[in-house]
Amino acid sequence: MSSNISGEKRNIKGIDPTQKSFESQALFEKVLQQGMHGLCYSAYDEGQKPGSILTKSQIQRRMSIIAPYIKWIRSFSCIEGNELVPVVARELGIKTLVGAWLGDDKALNEQEIASLIKLAKEGYVDIAAVGNEVMYRKDLKEDELLHYIYRVKEALPGIPVAYVDAYYEFSQRPDITAACDIVLANCYPFWEGCNIDYSLIHIKQMYYQALHAAKGKKVIISETGWPSQGTALDDAHPSKENALRYFLNMQQWATQEQIEMFYFSSFDESWKVGAEGDVGAYWGLWDKHEQLKF
Repeated sequence: MSSNISGEKRNIKGIDPTQKSFESQALFEKVLQQGMHGLCYSAYDEGQKPGSILTKSQIQRRMSIIAPYIKWIRSFSCIEGNELVPVVARELGIKTLVGAWLGDDKALNEQEIASLIKLAKEGYVDIAAVGNEVMYRKDLKEDELLHYIYRVKEALPGIPVAYVDAYYEFSQRPDITAACDIVLANCYPFWEGCNIDYSLIHIKQMYYQALHAAKGKKVIISETGWPSQGTALDDAHPSKENALRYFLNMQQWATQEQIEMFYFSSFDESWKVGAEGDVGAYWGLWDKHEQLKF
């Protein structure tokens, strides 16, 4: 592992930052046509937010736009219409990482878990994710999360069951890491205030930390991305140029190292400006009008 990192120090910036825009555009089109491992699915149309009921037609519309470029899709919930995301994906021949969203509402958690198990038993789930950043948000205690994970594992023998959180949580919570069949690590140099010039080496360090904690289990990068506009966070600056450069660096690295990665995200979603600030609405490869940004 150390040899990979040290070797990369000769080229820690990845794509040449002085590259002309039309050259980056051509490279983006080439990478897109070659295809990505996966995308995080942005479900909500303008004016919608969690709690809104998704329709199959809107899921089909958005899925058909991104389907030519991906092998996998990641969903975040199994209720309120989100349970249709893996169904539509299957119809298009796309594999699924299906998430049950867990929070501090125990009744909703039960609905999510029941729906995840049902979807998996019906053949719509390739990897089951029990919770997303629950420990980071402190919505549940560790033993409560473990209870949900083991419930799903018992119900779904033969399907990989895991939990999604920031990469460092798997070092700090060995019992959760041990309960997972694979490690699903969110890796965001942006949220750690990293300058775009050093974001490639930084995410490698994140990935290797998760790999070390996994102790031989597969590590999948379940989220990573860079916003195309909004307010800077320390040395991390949102811009269309930086978002494009980050995307190209991530796809080239993942291809070279055969790392499975779900890029965040497919489409911009305006509702995300709340907890994340103004950058929250601008993580998509496609904008809120479903037009490619680059």
